[in-house]
Amino acid sequence: MCAMEELDIKVAAEVEETEQPQEPKRVEPSRGTGELVAGLDIGTTKICAVIGEVFEDGCVNIIGVGTAASSGMKKGVVVNIEATVKAIRQAIDSASDMAGCDIETVYVGIAGTHIKGFNSPGIIAINNQQIRQKEIQAVIHAAQTVKISDNQQIIHVLPQEYMVDDHTGIQNPLGMTGVRLATNVHIVTADVTSLHNLVTSCSRAGLNVAEVVLESVASARAVLTQDEMELGVALLDIGGGTTDLAVFCNGTIKYTWELALGGNNLTNDLSVGLRTPLQEAEMLKYRYGGAVSSLVKENHIIEVPTVGDRKARKVSQRVMVEILEARMEEILQVVNKKICGSGYRNRINAGMVITGGTALLANVVDMAEQVFDMPVRVSFPRGVGGRIEDVESPRCTTAVGLVLYGSNNKEIIPVEHDGILSRLRSFLKNII
Repeated sequence: MCAMEELDIKVAAEVEETEQPQEPKRVEPSRGTGELVAGLDIGTTKICAVIGEVFEDGCVNIIGVGTAASSGMKKGVVVNIEATVKAIRQAIDSASDMAGCDIETVYVGIAGTHIKGFNSPGIIAINNQQIRQKEIQAVIHAAQTVKISDNQQIIHVLPQEYMVDDHTGIQNPLGMTGVRLATNVHIVTADVTSLHNLVTSCSRAGLNVAEVVLESVASARAVLTQDEMELGVALLDIGGGTTDLAVFCNGTIKYTWELALGGNNLTNDLSVGLRTPLQEAEMLKYRYGGAVSSLVKENHIIEVPTVGDRKARKVSQRVMVEILEARMEEILQVVNKKICGSGYRNRINAGMVITGGTALLANVVDMAEQVFDMPVRVSFPRGVGGRIEDVESPRCTTAVGLVLYGSNNKEIIPVEHDGILSRLRSFLKNII
């Protein structure tokens, strides 16, 4: 199936020079003068809704935040629509109550191993004419006209660079002249059924979906700096059900990959190893857990609740951390193997940025620096003002990033579409 025959979820191509996250502007929230943008992160363990107010000067103030426990998702995929709808509504209502406004449209994040990313070239003849927006759209369209699986749908076409004749590394060719215009883009696709179920869940919760956005693309808006993306940086978002990798260099995205392992795997291992309920294991993971057992005192004992009516057991904290350490190292080693095989390992000069809920695990930076042999930092959302105290956690990175992505949407060229749900239903009928 060619990309030009696919559903148009809202294929987006950034044709202006990408505007990077700025340092937070600590401005007191005000209402009534800015445009509202909402981001919705539908994760495996939690759903996070963030509402931002966008002002004419580009400043974004956070005015509403809402979260809800997620039980209808598994590894980034909807497995129970009704449970997901209920949690979405709860998160949105909480954010709306805080902001004092109603939200009808959201930017939604997507992740999971069904996501595929690859690079693709495109070229057109321009015959010494001045390059207009029309030619830029045409060369992007040429790059996205590639063969993909029938069950996949393009959700992003992200330009990396343009070339005019023999001139390379051009960020924006508008107004230039030449014989031919070429581009390299990064294409991201998602499984049609997974996409349909995600959008349907939002629709049943009374929401319109402005755009479905790869979570690592959104998160990058909230945590990466311009310098990091220029020098070369790896972004690792470790959520509950998935781990999302994205590599940037020369200011653009070069590589994306999804792993079906995350914080839930650590919690499950702890639950089994300590014979404690999952809820208790999750609490213990962050209260006493860590990624490096050698940094924990060997004689430190903690009480671990047990199942049923049995009394709590006394367990060495180091034993508990050893359980977490084994799984955390497995996740990072798998990611490292992918980075080394991506062809971009030697271009990651600014190191790695880790975000997502599992980034809160103690000593995760120490382990990551040892595994990846590069500088590593944990990052919270940045580039926003307003109620920043409510989003100062790696758990809020994707939702804040979705708001920043939506606030910058004026610089994105959408291909015309007749509605996400209607096109999805039509496409599904054709392949069944």
